[in-house]
Amino acid sequence: MTWSADMTGLYLLIGTVLINIFYYSRFLPLTRYKSPSKPSKGYPVSLIVCAKNEAEQLDQHIPLWLQQNHPDFELILINDRSSDNSLEVMEKWESQDERICIVDVQENETFWANKKYALTLGIKRAKHPRLVFTDADCRPSSSSWLGKVSAQLDRQHRLVLGYGPYESKPGLLNLLIRYETGITAIQYLNAALRGKAYMGVGRNMGYTSELFFEQSGFMNHMELASGDDDLFVNQASTKDNTVICIDQDAFTYSIPKTQPGEWFNQKRRHITTSAHYKPSQKFSLGLYFLANWAFLPLAIVCFILYPWWWPLSIVLLRLSVQYLVTGFCFKQLGEKSLTPWILLLEPLLVWSQLFIFISNLMAKPKRWK
Repeated sequence: MTWSADMTGLYLLIGTVLINIFYYSRFLPLTRYKSPSKPSKGYPVSLIVCAKNEAEQLDQHIPLWLQQNHPDFELILINDRSSDNSLEVMEKWESQDERICIVDVQENETFWANKKYALTLGIKRAKHPRLVFTDADCRPSSSSWLGKVSAQLDRQHRLVLGYGPYESKPGLLNLLIRYETGITAIQYLNAALRGKAYMGVGRNMGYTSELFFEQSGFMNHMELASGDDDLFVNQASTKDNTVICIDQDAFTYSIPKTQPGEWFNQKRRHITTSAHYKPSQKFSLGLYFLANWAFLPLAIVCFILYPWWWPLSIVLLRLSVQYLVTGFCFKQLGEKSLTPWILLLEPLLVWSQLFIFISNLMAKPKRWK
């Protein structure tokens, strides 16, 4: 075979791999990042948790939140129109600890009828200017979590992005959920380190009430079911006001879905907010996904059409860079066990994301729960 116009497939594979490597180069800041040894300064903090039909999780996790090694904090529990006994669980713990404050969003308060409205009521109730957020199904990785996250909110930094992994359980679905969570974190944490933060996760983040009210809260996207975390970060973050916190004592662990359909629907809801990102962010994320999706089909075609050593060298280069960079990032996030599974999980993830995208084109989910 001669080097001619028949080499189009190989050109496409080379171009795709170069795009892949470009994005992996953008993940390098996290591989070199060292968490600052910034001690907890004991700033007064309001820890805010919004819950809807989470009675069992609240009963398990309220004690863990109250056991945080922090000298001055309040725990604001928001009951977002629950139909189970979430409110009763909150009231039980409130009677035992004066640091708890309950915000009960009634069913007749349906002007906005979504999580952002409930969160806004909780933020308005907070008596401290530093706010830390987590979800009802999240447990802190240590008693130092609240202190380590809130310590990042100083005079310069008014927004802190943390990491919220999922519990490790047996099974392929659990691996996929944890892998998707890790890859998403690698993307948004590196973007923040480059001064271009575009999202965070409500399972583990914090900001000041001053920043919230300066941005008019969630008013720019109040009608959307999701986005209380990523869309707020997207509008409020600047190069100078945002910091990350990836100390492994400052993680929050969530319980993963156990059924593929449940996870699929969860991701359908999450992905709806990306349409509201800035054009440059949508282009960058779209190109990253497209290059990851195209790599495997192009590699297979090239192995069929051309001498095997040509595509093999290109594929090995791409996989080497991927394993090296992603592996170091996973190590930073305490997810080393995911690295050996990259070759299996990467194509599973991109094809799952494609199906989620297509599903959302046909019908978008309306509510957070």
